[in-house]
Amino acid sequence: MDIIIYAKALLLGLVEGVTEFLPISSTGHLIIAGDLLNFTGEKAKTFEIAIQLGAILAVCWNYRVKITEVARGLTHDPSAQRFVMHLIIAFLPAAFLGLAFHKMIKEYLFHPFNVAIALVAGGIIIILIERRAYQPRVQTVEEMRWPHALKIGLCQAVALFPGTSRSGATIMGGLLFGLSRQAAAEFSFFLAIPTMFSATLYDLYKNWGLLDSHDLGMFAAGFFAAFLSALLTVKALLRFIAHHSFEAFAYYRIVFGLIVLAYFW
Repeated sequence: MDIIIYAKALLLGLVEGVTEFLPISSTGHLIIAGDLLNFTGEKAKTFEIAIQLGAILAVCWNYRVKITEVARGLTHDPSAQRFVMHLIIAFLPAAFLGLAFHKMIKEYLFHPFNVAIALVAGGIIIILIERRAYQPRVQTVEEMRWPHALKIGLCQAVALFPGTSRSGATIMGGLLFGLSRQAAAEFSFFLAIPTMFSATLYDLYKNWGLLDSHDLGMFAAGFFAAFLSALLTVKALLRFIAHHSFEAFAYYRIVFGLIVLAYFW
């Protein structure tokens, strides 16, 4: 029995780490995987806290040099101050809407059918964005201005709908509003830090009473699986987008969404 639980924890941690920063919806994949593995209910809620933390710490580790530079420059470096301000601006729309509609989203939208629809719709949108005439005006995150941050933040708010993909919405939003692929992806990764930390802390607060010390081993397995897989995925994605578009992810979303629709119809 314990072996099965640990196997599920490792698999779900891997799913979280691989899908969190790809434009294919980690939440959608976790909902589907949890349903298929019969890993749902109260234990699943607390387990998600551990794997989300693992994924976001992977980004912190990957960008530790940049994060350290920004932290040291907050009191005197205008570029560091501007960068943090852009993150705050982009973070706020999803934060406000997430707090206001958290219960409704969790109760009514976390269903495989809704996820499947969002996966297919998101895939079509990615294809449309990728096939338009594209000339980036912002090459790096340092060149961004606050309107870019606000627009990307509004895109992130749309991703509160399960299956949309937070990274997909923010990266595609960045491309749509003039950012280069590299800048859009990197800003999406940086924006994930306050967004996911806040969501994790909020979930921890809401589900504190469900935590059980007997589950620590399972949490640790999922945490490390998510951390390692997310670390590798972020590095791989940055290399991939240097020479490829996001259309491959769009087709994956559409096919996967249709399979989910057929399975749960």
